[in-house]
Amino acid sequence: MSKRPLKLHFRLPPYESSDRNKWRRRIHAAALAKRANVRYEPTDKLEIKVALYFESRALSWHDVDNRLKDVLDALQGRAGGPKEVHDLEPIIPNDRQVYRVVVEKREPPRQSRGYGHVTIRWLTRKK
Repeated sequence: MSKRPLKLHFRLPPYESSDRNKWRRRIHAAALAKRANVRYEPTDKLEIKVALYFESRALSWHDVDNRLKDVLDALQGRAGGPKEVHDLEPIIPNDRQVYRVVVEKREPPRQSRGYGHVTIRWLTRKK
């Protein structure tokens, strides 16, 4: 029996400051489009890496913790409304199962067209 795939990598759409919930929906759609047969169980321990790309003038005013919250909420299927309401299908059941996060913000490479990166994978600990 083969192992179930636990790694998901997708391009993070450029940030939309006019409507964070719209950006969350775009993040969710990007993850869903790349998900294929990757499914996370509530007992899976995960790590998430996020690369946020901003033009130089926006780098200084974006807080990585706020953008990370947007990404995690989108992955849980939340894009506005009460916390209990998940109007989108969750990619990860709950962000409590995220044990490691690496987030960086920087200027976009030329080929990125402003799109960042998100990688979700099973947490492995070095012995």
